[in-house]
Amino acid sequence: MKITVVGAGIMGLSAAWALQRDGHQVTVLEQGPVPNPLGSSVDEHRLIRHPYGGERGYTRMINPAYAAWEQVWADLGARHYAPTGTLVLDRGDRWTAATAITLEAERIPFRHLNVAEFSASFPLLSAAGILGALLLESGGTLFAGDIVAGLARHLRQRGVRIEERNAVRELDPEHGRVVLTAGPTVEADQLIVAAGPWAPRLVPGLSSRVTPSRQVVVYLQPPAERAASWRTHPMILDIDPAAGFYLVPPRARASGAISGLKIGDHSFTLTGNPDRDREATEAEAQHIIRQVGTRLRDIGHYAIREAKTCFYDVTVDEHFVAQPLAARGWVLSGFSGHGFKFAAVLGLELARTLRGEQNATALTEWAAGMVKDPP
Repeated sequence: MKITVVGAGIMGLSAAWALQRDGHQVTVLEQGPVPNPLGSSVDEHRLIRHPYGGERGYTRMINPAYAAWEQVWADLGARHYAPTGTLVLDRGDRWTAATAITLEAERIPFRHLNVAEFSASFPLLSAAGILGALLLESGGTLFAGDIVAGLARHLRQRGVRIEERNAVRELDPEHGRVVLTAGPTVEADQLIVAAGPWAPRLVPGLSSRVTPSRQVVVYLQPPAERAASWRTHPMILDIDPAAGFYLVPPRARASGAISGLKIGDHSFTLTGNPDRDREATEAEAQHIIRQVGTRLRDIGHYAIREAKTCFYDVTVDEHFVAQPLAARGWVLSGFSGHGFKFAAVLGLELARTLRGEQNATALTEWAAGMVKDPP
């Protein structure tokens, strides 16, 4: 089939990767350059981890996601991933309790750490206000920008046409047609819309389900005497409704460069225009610092290296949208800041659906995490 993919972020490129592997003639359309610095997928890194609260469906999807990334690494000839392990801080909250129950039910190994064990194992962190932690050997860093750039190169080498700097003016998923701002009109047998926070503008009705959300992340420069310790530290998840954060520790990329120490806010702003509002302010950076100020010891000795913005496409329940669009289309949206880890496996599942090996409803429910509990 001839297939057009709208959007060259991780979802669009992963769909193109999987569909090209099936022998389809694929064209990818992108409004900016590829990689697009305004896209949601081109920061230094994204996390992949098993802890997901009570979301058993997404917990179960992690191992297939890892397997799909192995196929990507084989095709790219480079492994854009580094293991870190996962440290979940336990404030006595429901999310952490549900995570422990789900991990046990899915037979995913982890250890409960009490406060004394936590303090002895992780001296860079304060134990104030927590009951302990969950520690997993699994989990790690996906080097997002490197993956997007690598996929784009690979797809071009495999004959995929990537049209850059040409925004979509009009979609016609009934006939598989796309009208571009600078021309030409592109026609295909199937149209895949994976346009991130811009998708609600292109797909009528999606704006009632998906909201662009401007997020700020901060890269810290740790004191010299602590830099080596951070390079062996697990990722940190502190899922607290009032002041939750995540921390991505530095690791060596495939190029040998060391990624940054990144922290971000778990809460969504649900505001902002993805075409604007791109400069992070000092006040926003300081807000993120306050989120971790009681957790990182001697936070005043850490320098802010950079503060950046990105945009998520957020659904109310944080479940993904993968559903048919008229007669000849699909829309992939609503990835709510946690979709990157599933991009490769989602592309493979979409390809499997178009091969007729599963129906559209099965893909939609799977992508939304709707997996039945085991007996």
